[in-house]
Amino acid sequence: MEDKVVVNKKVVLKHYIPDGPATESDMELAATDALRLRLPPGSTAVLVKNLYLSCDPYMRSRMTKHDEPSYVDDFVPGTPITGYGVCKVLDSGHPDFKVGDYVWGITGWEEYSLITSAEGLFKINHTDVPLSYYTGILGMPGFTAYVGFYEIGSPKKGERVFVSAASGAVGQLVGQFAKLMGCYVVGSAGSDEKVNLLKNKFGFDEAFNYKKEPDLNKALRRCFPEGIDIYFENVGGAMLEAVLRNMRLNGRIAACGMISQYNLERAEGVSHLFAIVTKCIRMQGFIIFDHFHSYQEFEEKVVQYIKEGKIVYMEDIAEGLENAPAALMGLFAGRNVGKQLVVVARE
Repeated sequence: MEDKVVVNKKVVLKHYIPDGPATESDMELAATDALRLRLPPGSTAVLVKNLYLSCDPYMRSRMTKHDEPSYVDDFVPGTPITGYGVCKVLDSGHPDFKVGDYVWGITGWEEYSLITSAEGLFKINHTDVPLSYYTGILGMPGFTAYVGFYEIGSPKKGERVFVSAASGAVGQLVGQFAKLMGCYVVGSAGSDEKVNLLKNKFGFDEAFNYKKEPDLNKALRRCFPEGIDIYFENVGGAMLEAVLRNMRLNGRIAACGMISQYNLERAEGVSHLFAIVTKCIRMQGFIIFDHFHSYQEFEEKVVQYIKEGKIVYMEDIAEGLENAPAALMGLFAGRNVGKQLVVVARE
């Protein structure tokens, strides 16, 4: 590795944001002091060049200062935002990673990152598929879809599955996993373009534009006249309320996220929770960090699905680190079509 010094551009959070909407202007592109692209002798860190960054809804919560600790740390204003990304190893003192390896995991929103704790890094074993897939279908979102559907949802052939935010990074895969299981699958999305993708690209049996439905309860009843067996929850709020009214006896809800609530100053309540009792519904939230022990099994299976053409995937790509704040905020306005990611460098 050439021993050189660079000025490292980064995206930082300017200040903590109270509950309510965040904007691009809450972040800024800055430059760090000079960074040497070689580790000192004896270091156990990993120095990487960031190639692709993942934009994920949970990152909004990290922009607010919490009194109570959450499952993931708050960002620190003035330092690089962190999240999942795909990187190339430039130098390594860690035995599991060598120069030239491609890895995915938690990294900084910057051109180069010094990763001192490598527990959150995974070596990429399949470079014959697009590396960007490790921000999505083969990374955290894909693994989230896999765990939530198979392990939490406990699906059976022929069951009725509903997926909210179905055209996003997670939802598009849940629907395809469900079809591979022989389930009946319906998805909701926020535009006619996305509804068309769900039905004609991702193979959903039915889909609807929730923004055009004056009554979500009636929309679900139309799509599921016999009720819902499995709901993959990405939205919360009014959608969850309507789903509870349409669940079948012994239904399962895998609670992955609730994107409709992240920018609200006060979260919406759900009034029909008694359905959990009367219909014997199991509703379970999950944190993907707790399941990484089974990641390799997932990777091998899904790579095979990709190569066999059993699963398709759609990405929404923003070019350049300077466009990362806009790409992240676009998630909450529904601007992305497919998995939102940012290209920092292609090599």
